[in-house]
Amino acid sequence: MTQQSPLSSNTEGAASGPQPAGNMTAVMRAVASSGPKVLRIGLIQGGRVVEERIIKQRTSVTIGSNEKNMFVISGGDLPASFRLFELVGSDYYLNFTPGMKGRLALPTGLSDLNNLRGQAKAGSQGGHQIQLTEDSRGKIVVGDTTFLFQFVAPPPIQPRPQLPVSVTRGATSVDWPTTVIAAFSFLVHFCAIGSIYSDWLDPVVDYDVNVSGLVEQVKSLPAPPPVEEPEQPAPDKAEAPKAEAPKAEAPKPTPKPTPAPAGQKEHVTKAQVAAISNELQSLEMATLAALSSAGPATANVLRSGEVPTSALDAAAASEAGVSAAGPGGLKLGGAGGTVRPGATGGGLASIGATGKSTAAGSGAAQQVKGPRGSADVGSASVAGGSVSDASRVVAQMRAGFRACYNRGLAENPDIEGKIALSIKVGPTGQVSGVSATKTGNIPDSVLECVKSRANSANFSPPQGGAAVVQVPVSFVKQ
Repeated sequence: MTQQSPLSSNTEGAASGPQPAGNMTAVMRAVASSGPKVLRIGLIQGGRVVEERIIKQRTSVTIGSNEKNMFVISGGDLPASFRLFELVGSDYYLNFTPGMKGRLALPTGLSDLNNLRGQAKAGSQGGHQIQLTEDSRGKIVVGDTTFLFQFVAPPPIQPRPQLPVSVTRGATSVDWPTTVIAAFSFLVHFCAIGSIYSDWLDPVVDYDVNVSGLVEQVKSLPAPPPVEEPEQPAPDKAEAPKAEAPKAEAPKPTPKPTPAPAGQKEHVTKAQVAAISNELQSLEMATLAALSSAGPATANVLRSGEVPTSALDAAAASEAGVSAAGPGGLKLGGAGGTVRPGATGGGLASIGATGKSTAAGSGAAQQVKGPRGSADVGSASVAGGSVSDASRVVAQMRAGFRACYNRGLAENPDIEGKIALSIKVGPTGQVSGVSATKTGNIPDSVLECVKSRANSANFSPPQGGAAVVQVPVSFVKQ
């Protein structure tokens, strides 16, 4: 779409030759100018306004192919630089060549450039020149480029950008009302916080008066209730100390306790406790004596360990022994009393196959011992870290290793060999794992017993977080 100015619309329909000025020209002439008008030029190419410029400084307007021209165009048989509007003194002159076309609105009316050639004078650039007034406007076609021009009032001078007044005044202008309000608010808040964290409002405490009042309150407290002591039972005649009976005499029957009457708490005397303990020991010894020396019960007891060896040790060290009298006795002949290993008369050797006892003192006492072995523990070596008490802890395991070997010898008296232990010690000193390698005819029961003993050890925390203690153990039968 081609944009046209009012000037072009008026000039296109006008006939060639001078015509009277239109209403717009009359109005523009009637407006009083406050100063010299400036030239306004619009550049149209391809039917579009590509540029519009107001020449604020009154100067000549040049066109052509030279880059220094105000409007750079090509074509129209123009030189490199051509002054289209030339300022001579204070007036503008239009220079045009025979190849240019256009129409002008002059004070004398509308005129075509072809009609103005006879009125124009020769220009300094080889074309024609005609003087323009501030009311002149028109259209000049140079090749494919069209120039529309008119004279307009100069635009107002833009003021220089300035900073806000609040910035330019600086510190000389202070908003005192806001400043006073802010300062008073800060003062009130600071005073409130200071009063909270201070002790100005705390009451004065007289410590002497408070201590004396506390003492008086303690004095006025009631006395604590008396502590009820449990009633002590009347001394029993059975608790009287007895002289130690000779060992040859048979033990007296245990007196039966008298049942306490209904509603009365029953008390067990020390004599009754001693009698019950003696009876239990007699029953335990009777049970052990009833086992055959070659029967399966004895072998199972000694092999599986269902009866703890501590019971056997306590029975051997007891003064009660096996009694010839009493409900749980073995009905042995002779004077009875405690059975001593190696003692003559009234011993267990007199018991026959039918259960009848022979004369006291028959048979010779003989002590039979099973095979024994020794466990030699070599020097411990530590890998992967450092354990300060490795040698001491390993030395303490020797007795346990020997016990495991002796237990194996009870089953097979021909076992011998070596076991290499690898004990993994955790960060806290606890054993986290045990691996063992055996040589010889060491049975698995002895191997697992040795590993169990090593697994229960407790070392010092190793340096480095973990360590492996290598322990060689040699089992030799004696």
